Amino acid sequence: MDATSNSETPKDTLYDEINTFFESAPPLKDGPDISRKLKEFIERNSQSTGGRGASRVVCVTSGGTTVPLEKRCVRYIDNFSSGHRGAASTEYFLKAGYSVIFLSRRGTCQPFCRSLPEDPLLECFEVSKELNVRVCQSHSEAVRTAIGEHCAAVEGGLLLKLPFTTIFEYLQILQLIAMSMKNLGTHAMFYLAAAVSDFYVPWKSMVEHKIQSSSGPLDMRLVQVPKMLSVLRKDWAPVAFCISFKLETDSKILLEKAEIALKKYNMHAVVANELLTRKEVVVVVTSSEKISVHRDKTEASADVESPLIELLAEKHSSYIEHLDS
Repeated sequence: MDATSNSETPKDTLYDEINTFFESAPPLKDGPDISRKLKEFIERNSQSTGGRGASRVVCVTSGGTTVPLEKRCVRYIDNFSSGHRGAASTEYFLKAGYSVIFLSRRGTCQPFCRSLPEDPLLECFEVSKELNVRVCQSHSEAVRTAIGEHCAAVEGGLLLKLPFTTIFEYLQILQLIAMSMKNLGTHAMFYLAAAVSDFYVPWKSMVEHKIQSSSGPLDMRLVQVPKMLSVLRKDWAPVAFCISFKLETDSKILLEKAEIALKKYNMHAVVANELLTRKEVVVVVTSSEKISVHRDKTEASADVESPLIELLAEKHSSYIEHLDS
């Protein structure tokens, strides 16, 4: 008998880790309401439009997940991410004809708000002597444009915004989204730009109340977050077009890491970006090529996300044509 026949395979171990994660996670707040919104959104956007066939739906994840250190959370470990990439990409996906499920960290950058001041409520409005609130002249065009484009997308049923804060919320909602989009087949896309925590404190081993500093040095064991991308590709939405991101501070290892992620998680593309130049250039890594995408420097307001989404939409079209032919 083979010496390893009674041991778990890496695949079995992964599924065990994922099941343990979801079983031990705190119940998702408003889970039934989120499922209802997803069902209605997918049904509305899975219909044929103008004889062009089924609409395309993309799930854009944005911002960083937190890792609570207490159940009644006061302290947490955070991930660096402003959410700018996801917010900008959402705007360009909408312009490209996609319907967008925007899964974003609470408090991070939102679509159509990127041109507003950092504190829009205080800086975009003014109060007259009669206590009437009005838009400041200097920000009136930006505010009207943002409100108009946002309302058109939401009221037109093309944009569904779902917020998260913790790693538990993020992965539970992502699973709900993926399972809801499964029936879209090749017309579904995942654009996974969120900065997802690599480690977490299991809910069952977490203390209830605030950790007291008087207890002395803190000794805490973090567990590795299960790699959900493999299961997303294999089980949750097996024929969806999937793009992940790889961010590094060392440009020398960036492309190598992106290639490893491409193969390990069976992604269709990995967007490689280096921390200091991420707003100027990214590299789209696929199984057959590496394409550098640059921001148009001739336009001050141009984003690197504009040519990036154009390229990914073209690759998605080729993917659909190849599998559906």
